[in-house]
Amino acid sequence: MRRKLIAANWKLNGSTAMASGLVGDIQDGLAELDNGVEVVIIPPAIYATLVNAALAESETSVGIQDVSRWNKGAYTGEVSAPMAHDAGCRYALVGHSERRELLGETDTLIADKVDNALSASLNVILCVGETEAQREAGAQDRVVGEQLKQGLSRVSDADWLRVVVAYEPVWAIGTGRTATAEDAQSVHAVIRQTLKGMGAPAEEMTLLYGGSVKPDNAKELFAQPDIDGGLIGGASLSAPDFLAICRAA
Repeated sequence: MRRKLIAANWKLNGSTAMASGLVGDIQDGLAELDNGVEVVIIPPAIYATLVNAALAESETSVGIQDVSRWNKGAYTGEVSAPMAHDAGCRYALVGHSERRELLGETDTLIADKVDNALSASLNVILCVGETEAQREAGAQDRVVGEQLKQGLSRVSDADWLRVVVAYEPVWAIGTGRTATAEDAQSVHAVIRQTLKGMGAPAEEMTLLYGGSVKPDNAKELFAQPDIDGGLIGGASLSAPDFLAICRAA
């Protein structure tokens, strides 16, 4: 059975108080839930150590929102994959659409980051997804397929099960719009088929949906056969909402 996973992407939100208060509330709720769902908290990098300390007595993991293509050197402002691992992170989010769109990250750069993260013993959550224009042109399957093939082009056979893929239609991120459960399932099925064609153990890999997941739509989304959990943005900043999504998984 594929593992269920819910990841909280805080994006550019957070504080020292939030690192203890929100995390504490989530941990209290998860202790009561105890449904076997793996949970990952992904705060801004500056708070990763604080969040890791707050989670010291739990099974909840910490992730980092991005890693550098370089591991060390004169690259001011960068955070390397080995540094993230040293700070207690177990996951690295790579290729989020906001970084692709706002910072011009290419599939080649993303492949470098995936490789660095895996080499540093981090698990990877690779984000893929189409823009509204690409969806309207019916190109979503091709776009997502190419992002997968290029971004994961250097993954070794031994590392496939350390890769999670998160499908986030760009037009649904932070907009309040959500792909229908059927549309999301359709793309997830394409992702699994593409991974299979790449030689990956696709049926064993965890696939997430992201893009305005909320308590009121989570259950329907997670009921789809190829959706194994979610990458949660805004709703992860509210303990009751996030816990309701974890419960739905």
